[in-house]
Amino acid sequence: MAKILITEDEDSLRTFVARALRMDGHETVEAPDGAAGLDALTEGGFDLLLSDIRMPVMDGIELAHKASAAHPALKILLMTGYAEQRERADDLASKIVDVVSKPFSLPDIRRAVATALAA
Repeated sequence: MAKILITEDEDSLRTFVARALRMDGHETVEAPDGAAGLDALTEGGFDLLLSDIRMPVMDGIELAHKASAAHPALKILLMTGYAEQRERADDLASKIVDVVSKPFSLPDIRRAVATALAA
């Protein structure tokens, strides 16, 4: 299965998503913001970055740009509950697989991750 980095500043959502993906057999690493996520990427071996867009310290857009530059083969899936944040991701179209709208259900995020990993 895949090694997935989850960056999300909302603890309960990050834990919920990580638990669900581990139940699917994936290995997960969690980070509370983009800067911590960027640090975690130095471990290497990640198949997917699943990141919220709106976070403190470093947002998901900046993280996606930096992650893509340092790890061009890394698949990136973004999450947001804000329509205007979704539009900010448009310039990343060639670097990300998709943007998942919050709130989402467990089947929604599992399906989005499976689709991203298959892309």
